[in-house]
Amino acid sequence: METNLHSPERHLIELRIEHADLDAMIDRASLEHPVDELMMRRLKKRRLALRDQIARLELAIDPKEPA
Repeated sequence: METNLHSPERHLIELRIEHADLDAMIDRASLEHPVDELMMRRLKKRRLALRDQIARLELAIDPKEPA
């Protein structure tokens, strides 16, 4: 079976992996003293953007039908 490397489902998986990696990176960085506040803000902003992308892609893949 041939897998489409550019499918929305594959892109969603890649975004979820990147989001999880950022979560782990933020957790590790928060343990450092002193904490680099600028880096933390950038990481959190990127994580939020990824979460928004994931939500939009999930909706595009499986749109909610009206009840």
